[in-house]
Amino acid sequence: MYLADRSAPAGAKTARQNAPDGGPVRAPAVASAVLALGTVSLITDVSSEMVTAVLPLYLVAGLGLSPLGFGALDGVYNGVSALVQLTGGHLADRVRNHKLIAGIGYGLSALCKPLLLLAHSLGPVGVVLALERTGKGLRTAPRDALISLSTPAELQGRAFGVHRAMDTTGALLGPLAAFFILNTAVGGYDAVFGVSACVAVLGVVVLMLFVPSGAGLGPPGPDVGTSPRPAAAQPDSPKPAAVNLREAVALLRLPRLRALALCATLLGLTTVSDAFLYLLLQDRTGIREQWFPLLPLGTAAVFLMLAVPAGALADRIGRRTVFLAGHALLLAGYGLLLWAPHQPALPYLVLVLHGLFYAATDGVLPAAVAATVPAKLRATGIALVGTGQALARFGCSLAFGAAWTLWGAGPALAGAAAGLCCCAAVAGFVLRPAAPDTAPEPARHPRGTR
Repeated sequence: MYLADRSAPAGAKTARQNAPDGGPVRAPAVASAVLALGTVSLITDVSSEMVTAVLPLYLVAGLGLSPLGFGALDGVYNGVSALVQLTGGHLADRVRNHKLIAGIGYGLSALCKPLLLLAHSLGPVGVVLALERTGKGLRTAPRDALISLSTPAELQGRAFGVHRAMDTTGALLGPLAAFFILNTAVGGYDAVFGVSACVAVLGVVVLMLFVPSGAGLGPPGPDVGTSPRPAAAQPDSPKPAAVNLREAVALLRLPRLRALALCATLLGLTTVSDAFLYLLLQDRTGIREQWFPLLPLGTAAVFLMLAVPAGALADRIGRRTVFLAGHALLLAGYGLLLWAPHQPALPYLVLVLHGLFYAATDGVLPAAVAATVPAKLRATGIALVGTGQALARFGCSLAFGAAWTLWGAGPALAGAAAGLCCCAAVAGFVLRPAAPDTAPEPARHPRGTR
């Protein structure tokens, strides 16, 4: 199938290697580089989600932005990251130092947090958020490439699930920290922004000290990613040549990558941003402002519990099925917001569905991309698909904010739900099971090996 081949590559059916005495030794299911990167993401997400949890209310209630103005700012928040992500991915592949580019991205985001203390109007806030998202765009593809290159091919869904679970632990702790700071500290929002900056610096320190510089940077070829130990542990391997822009552009000739990019973009066009979803919940249910920072906790808690099981399930039954099921769950959440706004259990149900959506899609998509591109262009391939998805979500934020301003929350959400239903149907067709790239077996051997 396009989204992932359910069979592992030859020689990669089991994550085992021979011990010095010749006996089999089971390699760890999750590489140390993945755990180190997960720790960095956990700390960084505490910092980021402290800001994200209070930002919608700060802008709409505090600065008096309209839904259209917030939609424009939220679009910038996602759109800038999308544009820079492609640059970050290509730079990482070109200089062959994924950790360096990721570190620059983490560092830039950390530097921007204190600037929020000085921004009190739409223009300055927009500039600061654009710079912060520039850092996120630079780090995302190199980080995901490090994860995929440090993990056996048949375990990448699990590895991304572990990373996303650790990342989401930070997303769970961040809103809690923001909630307690808002309710105890003098200066409210400024205190949140100041503490967030300190935590972000800690994340950069952990990256520099504990993430291996050479993780995943082994020689290119079909066997890269199938060894259970990081390729950097093989000192005799030749260092691959830097890639050029022509090779990066040539990735678009891969049918599977084009299919993934198309579907990620289509579905992103109808994926309402987290901030708007939480504002919709408050609008439809009347949740009081002091409880607003806790809404992301519901999504994060479900994501945390199910990210690893969802990744393992995708490795087992196919990533296409899990990916599309995630969007079906998001559509169900839209339906509840539209047709059951007065039910007491609505916030809980919507947040559970939202968390399930992320568990089934957030780590599954980069794992699928990693299975379609060569190792030396791994970061670029991940960035290509991620850029299309993020630019589509940028457009969705603008359109949804305008629709809410002109027609109200209900009609805007109904339009998003209808669009998601249509785009999911198209994605299901494009990502339908297909013959593998190798030559098919003769028809007289229907039970031959795959």
